Amino acid sequence: MSATDKSRFAFAAVAAAFLVAIALWPTDGEAACTDPPGPRVDWRGCNFDNYPLTGVNLTGANLNDASFNWADLGGANLDGARGRVRFARANMKGATFRGASFRGADFSQAKLDGADFTGADLADVRFQSAVLRGANLTGARIRNADFFRADLSGATWTDGDRVCAEGSISFCR
Repeated sequence: MSATDKSRFAFAAVAAAFLVAIALWPTDGEAACTDPPGPRVDWRGCNFDNYPLTGVNLTGANLNDASFNWADLGGANLDGARGRVRFARANMKGATFRGASFRGADFSQAKLDGADFTGADLADVRFQSAVLRGANLTGARIRNADFFRADLSGATWTDGDRVCAEGSISFCR
């Protein structure tokens, strides 16, 4: 093998190694379910059913198609988070969702006492049998949201002025 051939071979080997490294290098756009909770984490499609995530900061997180059924997210910060997420039966007492976008999410039977949904996009969300006592829905967009059997007692309604009466089930009165 001539010196020129050896140089070409070495160059090709280095170029191939470089291309493999680039292809395998993680990017911000890839979901990593083992990443720790934090602002702007990408947990698309991840399963956190029954996980203890009390007080975590998930501001701006991508949670599309993630599942948090039965999870404990009490006091968590999900401001600006987004995705069609499953939160069925989750404990989310005192959690904040300001400016979040959870179109089509499922909060069925979730405990959302004192949660703050100010300015959130909650179109087509299922709140069936959820507890939203004292929650703040000021400025939230709730088109086609399902509040069947949801407890809205003491919740501040979307207009920011009306507080739902004690015993408000399925609708704010």
